[in-house]
Amino acid sequence: MKGAVYTRAVKFLLVALSLFAVAAPTGSASGDPAAALSLMSPKPVKPAKDFRVSAPNNRPLALADFKGKVVFLNFWATWCKPCEEEMPGMERLYQKYKDKGLVVLAISEDADSAGGAVASFVKKHSLTFPVGLDPKMSVAASYGVWALPSTFIIDRQGNRAHFANGPREWDGQAARDLFEAMLK
Repeated sequence: MKGAVYTRAVKFLLVALSLFAVAAPTGSASGDPAAALSLMSPKPVKPAKDFRVSAPNNRPLALADFKGKVVFLNFWATWCKPCEEEMPGMERLYQKYKDKGLVVLAISEDADSAGGAVASFVKKHSLTFPVGLDPKMSVAASYGVWALPSTFIIDRQGNRAHFANGPREWDGQAARDLFEAMLK
């Protein structure tokens, strides 16, 4: 008898939890797309640190080149599967908002300073946003990156507005809501 009561209680709890999960509002529905994406926001807001890296084609690339734009700064590596999984969404986000002032800037943490693996990855995935090389991880260290992928969203004033560790659905509704608000 006790087993049957316990089983019913567990089933009830599971049903109640699943109903709560379905009924719980998402951050985007409640008007907070950053919460829907599980983004962290530094308090107080910190200015983004400028840096200079090389692109796989050996051209210099600096954060200062994008002053006045919203910058999606992503730290990644070719060997990182979650990084690879989020890249198509990042490309779609970039294509949708690049003409409105969004820059997606992907900084590779691959040890290959020549960028051969990175160039092959970019070509394989048809990525059109700027990509930089950080083989000694000095830029990543200056941003406190400890996991890949890591993304910093920098506002038009050059401040680190949001931060994410791990992959996200960057072309989903919450991300579109976030960037449409930031790009106004």
